[in-house]
Amino acid sequence: MPTSPHRALYTVDQVRALERGALDAMPVSNHELMLRAAHAALDSLRRHWPQAARIAIHCGPGNNGGDGFLLGVLAREAGLQVDVVVLTESSRGEAAQARAAWEAAGGSVRLWDDSEALPEVDVHVDAMYGIGFNRAPAAAEAALIEAINGSVTPVLALDLPSGLSADSGDCPGAVIRADVTVTFIAHKRGLHTGRAVDQVGTLELATLGVPASVYSSLQPDALLLVAEALPPRARHANKGDNGHVLIIGGDHGMAGAARLAGEAALRAGAGLVSVATRAEHVFALNAARPELMVHAVDGPQTLEPLLERASVLALGPGLGKSAWGHALWLTALDAGKPTVLDADGLNLLAREPRVFTTPTVMTPHPGEAARLLGVTVDAIERDRFSAVCELARRYGAVVVLKGAGSLIADANGRLDVCPWGNPGMASGGMGDLLTGVVAAMLAQGCEPWEAACLAVGLHARAGDLAARQGQRGLLAGDLLDPLRTLGNALPDGVSSHG
Repeated sequence: MPTSPHRALYTVDQVRALERGALDAMPVSNHELMLRAAHAALDSLRRHWPQAARIAIHCGPGNNGGDGFLLGVLAREAGLQVDVVVLTESSRGEAAQARAAWEAAGGSVRLWDDSEALPEVDVHVDAMYGIGFNRAPAAAEAALIEAINGSVTPVLALDLPSGLSADSGDCPGAVIRADVTVTFIAHKRGLHTGRAVDQVGTLELATLGVPASVYSSLQPDALLLVAEALPPRARHANKGDNGHVLIIGGDHGMAGAARLAGEAALRAGAGLVSVATRAEHVFALNAARPELMVHAVDGPQTLEPLLERASVLALGPGLGKSAWGHALWLTALDAGKPTVLDADGLNLLAREPRVFTTPTVMTPHPGEAARLLGVTVDAIERDRFSAVCELARRYGAVVVLKGAGSLIADANGRLDVCPWGNPGMASGGMGDLLTGVVAAMLAQGCEPWEAACLAVGLHARAGDLAARQGQRGLLAGDLLDPLRTLGNALPDGVSSHG
């Protein structure tokens, strides 16, 4: 079954290939395709700001500016008052034809001068730079971008916010902060992760009538996750059918991490969950959640019997990097069981790298990813796609790079992106929950790739359900009930990108 263009994510080179395929298949001219983009932009503008009477369109010299000029023609025909601000005295290629069409329709242009004020309008339209832009904007461009961002007027971006890298989502300099972005033909992968998610606002895809055959001719670089419910259990199922997760962690003062991972594993459907932790935590964990089987472990000898009974290991929540944590880490990895590796389990791996031959899922945040690759956090965030793929290749694991637009990659280059989640989830314990959910998916028979994708989707969507009462102050524990709900059915109000 062909992948829906609304789920598929592409690199810049792939988008250009799709554009060439569209021109061959439809067939239409570049100008006609640009005109379709302008119609889509006007439709988006009218839907989001139906009362808008005056707009300013800020046009660059290339095709993105061409889309803007043709939007100006259509908007004037629809009765809107249109101001066009240009960055350059002339336009290139197809954009020059579009600019001529604007002027032939009676429109005029104003060359941007940062000593002048922006036009007073109801909506600013960003048509400055498109997918080919991969540098920090120059001073004059940056001044216009900052002026638009500093106004209280809403912004519609055409194809992508100017200043944003369509491939990586990096923002090397000034970048438009859009309220709505209408992107054309195909989703550009960089708009869906990291810093980009703060810039795009509401993201819409206008395929411009490109036929399905064009999309089916090219494998996407990545896919957006779809909302999935777990299959119902057989009526005769017993706890042994749903796996036994062993959480290994909880050094001095960090019992909460092990408890959150364990509870998440239970709520996500693991049949049995044990916790190997410091003796001082046993009473408190047993009292707080009696369904967890909590064991005092002082070293490898007391851990080994628990490893034998477990089917899946969750290694790292609150583990610490002391001699105790290191000894448990080595013993657990040598057990050869399917493993979820997080937190200090990853920090220890950065010190003592190994390539995994048993099923392994790693769930680093950008700081842990930076340590694992020996680079800075900023380098990770500049290109999250390259980072997650390199981690998967280097360590032979399925890797979840957490953050806004979490990424999932395997060693063969497969790549998925999570479209859910919210800033309220930037609080302590959220990663411990994810570790437990991934472990529960593995325990219930999922392969590592499926386990990671299901778990990331469940975790993020549970966060969105919990955040309906407000993002600020959201606690990791608030996700436990929604995790159970989502693991059994898809509730109303949680969208699918399928």
